[in-house]
Amino acid sequence: MKTYRKELWFNTPHRRDFINVTGEVEQCVAESGIKEGMCLVNAKHFR
Repeated sequence: MKTYRKELWFNTPHRRDFINVTGEVEQCVAESGIKEGMCLVNAKHFR
């Protein structure tokens, strides 16, 4: 089984913001070279 892991960091101007990460996730999936399976996106919140 192949796996791929990558961390993406974002800075926002406000304490709470919405960021559309679809493009970044699609790019990570393409970089992985994995053709089928599941993609887990986990948002870790820091203060």
